[in-house]
Amino acid sequence: MTNRDPKTYAIIGAAMEVHRQLGSGFLEKVYQEALAIEFDLRGIPFKRELELPIFYKNTKLLTHYRADFLCYGDIIVETKALSKLSGTETSQVLNYLKATKCRIGLLLNFGTKSLGYDRYIN
Repeated sequence: MTNRDPKTYAIIGAAMEVHRQLGSGFLEKVYQEALAIEFDLRGIPFKRELELPIFYKNTKLLTHYRADFLCYGDIIVETKALSKLSGTETSQVLNYLKATKCRIGLLLNFGTKSLGYDRYIN
C-alpha cells in the first residue's frame, strides 16, 4: 500500500495515531476532532463535514451527502466508533463513491481494540 497509495497510507497512519492515543470507547465526534488535529500535524489536506454533491445522469441533485472528511480533494474518509460494523457502513461509503465520482473511500472504525479500516475503490 505504501508504494502504490501514499495518500491512503498517510490517512491510515494518522488514524492509527489517534487510536493509539485515545483507545476505543469515545464518541465518533471525539475521534473526528482528534483526527482533524492529526491531519493538520501531518500536513494532510482535508475538508471536514463537507457537503458532497450527488449526480444523476450528469445532473446535480438537490440532495447531498455529508462526508466526515474529504482528504487530498478526492479521498472520502468516513469515521465510526462502533464495537462491530453491520455492513450498512460499507454501503454508505460505496454509495458516497458512486454518487460523487470520488476514486477512493476509507472507512475507519475507532470502536474496537485495534483500529479497523477498509479501503474501497470506485
